[in-house]
Amino acid sequence: MPGQAPGQRRRSTDGQPRKGEAHGHHHRDVSGGWLRPAVFGAMDGLVTNVSLIAGVGGAGVSRQAIILTGLAGLAAGAFSMATGEFVSVSSQNELVAAEVSKEKYELENNPDAEARELAAVFRHRGVDPELADQVARQVGRRPEEALRMHVQEELGVDHHELPSPYVAAGASLITFAVGALIPLLPFLFGFDSLLAALLVAGVAAFIGGGTVARITDRSFLFGAARQLLLAGIAAGLTYAIGRGVHVVVG
Repeated sequence: MPGQAPGQRRRSTDGQPRKGEAHGHHHRDVSGGWLRPAVFGAMDGLVTNVSLIAGVGGAGVSRQAIILTGLAGLAAGAFSMATGEFVSVSSQNELVAAEVSKEKYELENNPDAEARELAAVFRHRGVDPELADQVARQVGRRPEEALRMHVQEELGVDHHELPSPYVAAGASLITFAVGALIPLLPFLFGFDSLLAALLVAGVAAFIGGGTVARITDRSFLFGAARQLLLAGIAAGLTYAIGRGVHVVVG
């Protein structure tokens, strides 16, 4: 079309690409690099510390004791989460690397058997036998591509795009600390009210749960209500335990 910028696609009158034209779409990162530990860290930090504060608050301790307990829980939980994520992701990556080494050895020493194995995978997915054999042989001529495809088909991962243990650990540490700080805010700002802390944490759980639900294209209200309910159960149980200890011990 005259005046159309190079590479610009023509659209129909409703603004949508015309039928048959190429179109692009964007996928979010679902490999688990940072989103999973970040979401888990924030929710875990919030629920852990509001439950901890509810427990010691139910026991009738002072505001200073609640702040000390909450900060200790924040620090311990954040570093524990970061350590766990680092070790977990590192171990997973090391396991993948070991399996990739095995697959590379097989491709170098048993290329025909590996080609038949890959062809069988293609046939299982509906590719015609003759074409499957042809594609498997062509892939085998490029060692690195053959290795990548075998690893994806047999292990279900791309060994060039593994999650970083440093990113996972950092995301967990920061988001856990932020989540754990929220129920402490009223006490840090001078309020000596467990109810205020519970209300602030409840609002955060509601918003956080709903936001995560929207990221995954689910109902905001459902995700928010679910997170609020779970956080409320956890805080209620620990409060009851703290109250019971206070009554028994005095």
